[in-house]
Amino acid sequence: MTAPTYRFRRIGTIMSPDPDDPMEFWGAFNPTVGRTPDGRWHLLARVTAEGNVSRLRMVELVLDDGVPAGVRRGDVVMAPDEPWERGGGRGGIEDPRATWMETLGMYVLSYTAQGGAYGARPALAVSDDFRTWRRLGPLHFAYQPALEHDMNVFPNKDVVLFPEVVRAPDGRPSYAFLHRPMWDPHMDLPAGVTDPRHSIWVSFAPVDAVTADLAALTLLGQHRPVAEPCYPYESTKIGAGPPPIRVPEGWLLVHHGVSEHHDGGRVPRLDYAAGAMLLDADDVARVLYRTASPVLAPETTEETAGIDRHIVFPSGLACIGEVGYLFYGVSDRYIGVARLERGDGGSADPVWQPVEPVSSQSDGRAA
Repeated sequence: MTAPTYRFRRIGTIMSPDPDDPMEFWGAFNPTVGRTPDGRWHLLARVTAEGNVSRLRMVELVLDDGVPAGVRRGDVVMAPDEPWERGGGRGGIEDPRATWMETLGMYVLSYTAQGGAYGARPALAVSDDFRTWRRLGPLHFAYQPALEHDMNVFPNKDVVLFPEVVRAPDGRPSYAFLHRPMWDPHMDLPAGVTDPRHSIWVSFAPVDAVTADLAALTLLGQHRPVAEPCYPYESTKIGAGPPPIRVPEGWLLVHHGVSEHHDGGRVPRLDYAAGAMLLDADDVARVLYRTASPVLAPETTEETAGIDRHIVFPSGLACIGEVGYLFYGVSDRYIGVARLERGDGGSADPVWQPVEPVSSQSDGRAA
């Protein structure tokens, strides 16, 4: 199999926080994307008020000859109203990712619930129109004896759902979720985990259980690692970006990588950049290729505006017309967009490198 040649070309910023709206005091960023029944494309943007309280605002995409060029603001559709979404003086619904599941006839939205003392916990909501959302509740990770640990004791972020049914390690048709457990350096790591840096894992919910009760979508098992930090731009940690999309070679997953830079400031600067992986079509825990350099790194004035963080945070990916567009958070303040393209093999294209499977995948410790 030859290496993939996908790349992203930056278009520009399409949403900035409204200085007159107190709910956008700290920014409008990290969106997901979807369509309403009338065929119009919308974003669910994370808007953050003073005090670092995040909500989800629906905004309609303004298209110029099919290209995203701006937004029209709508209402807040989700706020931290449930106990697991608030507490300890703050709260928030952060970093949404929506997946249209044809088998369910609805969107499934994953988000990070910042519940104060509860910490960062992933949760799900569903909608058949991308406007009105019904919560299913926080995710629960079944105890897996081979890991010798309870995955629920760790905070977790960057949860995304594959848009098609896949086969789990036990062969059952299942819904697959990528996620990022946040290991506590003061606690024992799960068996077989030797790298404490935050990495991408996958867990599964059997189709038959979800068909019997939609709430079973929050009950995940068969946890296994997918990818660890590897290259300099992701040396601190990695996490999934938008839900993966099918391409001829397998599953294209855009992810974010974080690296630490010491430039004389009081604290190190963190750079968030977008990378990409190609996952096996038949085994979503297997990475076939990944980019040794970012597909999109913080370069513009807005992307490098943060004093201690320069941020490109990929979170939404959709095919609008015949073209794929990546929507991403910029410096925890703005929303940018880039076009998905096939590279021409030039020096400006990201380098796709073949990947050996993560060792704990192959020896069955996390099976």
